[in-house]
Amino acid sequence: MLRKLLTFFIAFTTLLSCEKKPEPVDIVVKNISIINLKTGKIRQNQSVFIAADTIYKIQKNADNNITAVKTIDGTGQFLLPGFWDNHVHFRGGDSLIAENKHLLNLYIANGVTTVRDAGGDLTTSVQSWQKDIASGTLMGPTIYTSGPKIDGPDARWAGSLEVSNSEEINRALDSLQALNVDFVKLYDSTISGENYLKTIKNAEKRGMITSGHMPYTVKVDETIEAGIDGIEHLYYVLKGCSTQEQQITEEVKNGSLNFWSSLAQVMKTYSDSTAQNQFDKLIASNVYIIPTLHIGHTLSYLDENNHSKDKYLKYMGKGIQKTYAGRIKSALSASPEFVAMRKKLDSTFVALAGKLNDAKVGLLAGSDSGSYNSYIYPGISLHKELKALVDAGLTPLEALQTSSQNGAKFLKKQLPEIKIGAQADLVILQKNPLQQIENTTAINWVLKNGKALDKKQLKNLLKSE
Repeated sequence: MLRKLLTFFIAFTTLLSCEKKPEPVDIVVKNISIINLKTGKIRQNQSVFIAADTIYKIQKNADNNITAVKTIDGTGQFLLPGFWDNHVHFRGGDSLIAENKHLLNLYIANGVTTVRDAGGDLTTSVQSWQKDIASGTLMGPTIYTSGPKIDGPDARWAGSLEVSNSEEINRALDSLQALNVDFVKLYDSTISGENYLKTIKNAEKRGMITSGHMPYTVKVDETIEAGIDGIEHLYYVLKGCSTQEQQITEEVKNGSLNFWSSLAQVMKTYSDSTAQNQFDKLIASNVYIIPTLHIGHTLSYLDENNHSKDKYLKYMGKGIQKTYAGRIKSALSASPEFVAMRKKLDSTFVALAGKLNDAKVGLLAGSDSGSYNSYIYPGISLHKELKALVDAGLTPLEALQTSSQNGAKFLKKQLPEIKIGAQADLVILQKNPLQQIENTTAINWVLKNGKALDKKQLKNLLKSE
């Protein structure tokens, strides 16, 4: 009997000595339902362990050998990658640097953990914020930026790189490469069609990603063939769906039509067969389209909707609010004919976005938020864009894919996924967004750069300037 007890004691103590010490992690989210944005499948009752800003382990039941500094009970909740807003702006000059910096909080408060800055005049500040956010010393979304836009002489937007010949195009691209920008953004206020196409071709030869507006002095086919990677807004794709695209292009070239005056004719001559031919070319060249439906609708109805009581208006700095005046004045002074055309264009864009998605053209969710774009508020407007895409015919899953999944594909970045080794930019929702897209706003937690922010902390980020 004594020998048996001694044998048992030795075996027991040996087992204890061999037992692993608990592995420490920073955050564990227990008993959460994980949404796979590739497939739409949901894994229930999962526990996700996060070390620093990286997913360390995922398993069905919590691991007793792993201890965490912070534990989040995810029971009944849903985990998915943080949202991406694929078209925002930081701009307005030195006097608005502080107000633009404040916008970073609004993105995080709304679960937007990554943004694509589509051109502005605050490149030095934006790149400083990029570094501080990456190091964890500044709260904000990961920023991918184009730096200054490329346009023609006397460009509309301050800070633009103005080009009028091949030498200036190469010089502009040299400067963007020196800035190590994430993509090249082209604008269409004054750039010639010839220089527009040259810029795309030269940028693509350098291995640079390109996106932008498109002058109506070129055709969509020419833009695709030049190598464009993304077309911002739907005005330009719509022109390519017209049976009279060639004629309209020539009339804009000779000055008998301009951008706005041609739109009624573009809509009138839309053809499903022409559109499908254009869609096929976009797909073959892997060109993404950024519909920006929410801003289109908001600006089309400025004459009817009073935004002075908007909940988010108080979160915008006074300087940024002043920049809204131009578009508001323009909308209120527009002729009845123009107002009617603009509203028809809005509904046309909704239909076109649905057709693009049905044809499997790649779409990116982008709000176009930032100064000068009246009442398009950073953060919350991305959720309104997702809703607009669903209203256009996308499923909630497809709308979510246009945010983080397609955003990463477009910029050739690591696909946001919830898997071991992935970056833990995550959002925890109270309700399932696959059932109803409005549930993207039911945010309980945002995880970014190793920090977990609960509802109270997120609300604290929503402070007026």
